[in-house]
Amino acid sequence: MRKALIYILLIVSSVALSAQGTVIPVKGAFLKQMQERDSVLVADQLLYGFRLDGVAEGTQLMLPEIPQEQDHRLVFLTPWVMDTLKVSRSRDGQPALLDVAGSVVITSFEEGLYDLPQIAVQRMSSDGVLDTLVFDPVRLDVRTMPVDTATFQPHDIKGQIRYPVTVQEVLPWLGLFWLVAVLVILTVCLLMMHRRKDNPEYTKKDPAHIVALRELDKYRGNQMWVPEKQKVFYSGVTDALREYMAGRYGICAMEMTTAEIFDQMKGTDVPEQLQKDAKELFDRADFVKFAKYVASEEENAATLPLAVRFVTETYQAEIETVADKEEGGAE
Repeated sequence: MRKALIYILLIVSSVALSAQGTVIPVKGAFLKQMQERDSVLVADQLLYGFRLDGVAEGTQLMLPEIPQEQDHRLVFLTPWVMDTLKVSRSRDGQPALLDVAGSVVITSFEEGLYDLPQIAVQRMSSDGVLDTLVFDPVRLDVRTMPVDTATFQPHDIKGQIRYPVTVQEVLPWLGLFWLVAVLVILTVCLLMMHRRKDNPEYTKKDPAHIVALRELDKYRGNQMWVPEKQKVFYSGVTDALREYMAGRYGICAMEMTTAEIFDQMKGTDVPEQLQKDAKELFDRADFVKFAKYVASEEENAATLPLAVRFVTETYQAEIETVADKEEGGAE
């Protein structure tokens, strides 16, 4: 209830209850359907009440009581509810004027004509004048749905109505389907890429000589020649050559000793002097790694150029061999 209803009291003192004052007939009781129809049907709910315009602020109103024992044919569903429709502010110290309305919710469960009880509202002004406003009663006509008994035929209960599927209903599911499909495709592609990455058959490797020269390039300079770093220097250089020999000639150089490696190299296209120099390099590396031998600066300076020469000369020999085979095939 709005703030203005503070000035309208729904219950007055016992003195006001007993005093009747002047009885004033008023037109203006209303009956309004809560469900808009062209007729009132059984169990429809309606608002029954009154409206007062221009009520001075400070006026006390007492509403009629709801019958305690009600006829099942006409039922009052709610108590009186007051509402302020409009407030007109006055000037020169005069009280504000209020437009108010009071109503109850009624219904009927039987067909027929009903003469609703008149609404008698007691009003006491701010100066103590008491009167009673009596609103004209309203007639209520309640009807039921007419049944044509002449042509009436009973029918079975209708089945559930199936509405056609619309585009708006299909689009969200279609979008979800494509989203799931894209996610599945992406997952499968990522799994295949991961498997190919771990599979040597799909892993793209650089040629053996490129890998060896890249590794040997890491040991350029003389910062690795100091005695405490020579073991790392010679191990790195010989390991690069071992991997190159394994890729170039197909021997298991990483698991072989120096003697076993060069026994296998005797049947290759490596020149004899180059094999001899390479074997001396491997022997010196073995002394440094296992016998705590300290190589001289001259030996250290010659180590990396020898390893690079071994790779480049043997790779060049492979290129010449392939070119000779192509020329022989062309002839």
